[in-house]
Amino acid sequence: MTHDKDTYLLGGEVRIYRLGFGAMRLTGQPRNFGRYPDWEGGKSVLRRAVELGVDFIDTALAYGPGHNEQLVAEALHPYPSHLVIATKGGYDKSNDGTVVRDARPATLKLQVEKALQRLKTDRIDLFQLHWVDPNTPIEESVAALESLRRSGLIRLIGLCNVTADELLRAQTVARIASVQNRLNQAEPSADDLVETTARQGVAYIAYGPLGADPAKQGAPLAAAHLPGDSKTPAQAALRWLLDLAPNVVVMPGTTSIQHLEENIAA
Repeated sequence: MTHDKDTYLLGGEVRIYRLGFGAMRLTGQPRNFGRYPDWEGGKSVLRRAVELGVDFIDTALAYGPGHNEQLVAEALHPYPSHLVIATKGGYDKSNDGTVVRDARPATLKLQVEKALQRLKTDRIDLFQLHWVDPNTPIEESVAALESLRRSGLIRLIGLCNVTADELLRAQTVARIASVQNRLNQAEPSADDLVETTARQGVAYIAYGPLGADPAKQGAPLAAAHLPGDSKTPAQAALRWLLDLAPNVVVMPGTTSIQHLEENIAA
């Protein structure tokens, strides 16, 4: 039986399980650049995640770039009615893998249109500003996303890698459904937004939940003890996050079906 504590009402509209799947690692390496070499294996991981009850998949333009969104679509389209697909923009990679922050309104509009094509959908469930563009006020970026939401291309708006001040500024322009920042046991004070978002009814999506270095693909953190019924350090780390607050949604990622099944057991 599903309990309320296991789910969260994203944006006050869409109920999701609080343990999702971050698809970032299903890309080329290093730096999540290029097409995932085991394309069919990646599709199998995504399909198994949904079979296990995952109903929230997180991808991004920068994962590839673009290849990860295509992989998600190939694996899961046509999407089950309960499945929520989130992606991100405002952060891209050039031909050599160099990252580019560009969240100008015109750029975001084009990126949303391209994401719709790659994901084979007519509306993106959750579109997130991947990083704040230092050359574009966050208010302008979010206003562009709000315009796209009103036109029906986006259902919900989220932010990634933001401070409390940036969240507040964005909220003067549009309703923000989620914040996605890095948080795990090894970096417990890396963010002060968990309590703030909990009070506001905003989902806090924790990425890097196992402490892996996104640039080096480092190993998951090792827990000193395994509380409750956790059988592995990864399960303990995920359980720690889920217990922080009822609005915390955890997005572990893996290339292994075995590790996926262990993570879901948390």
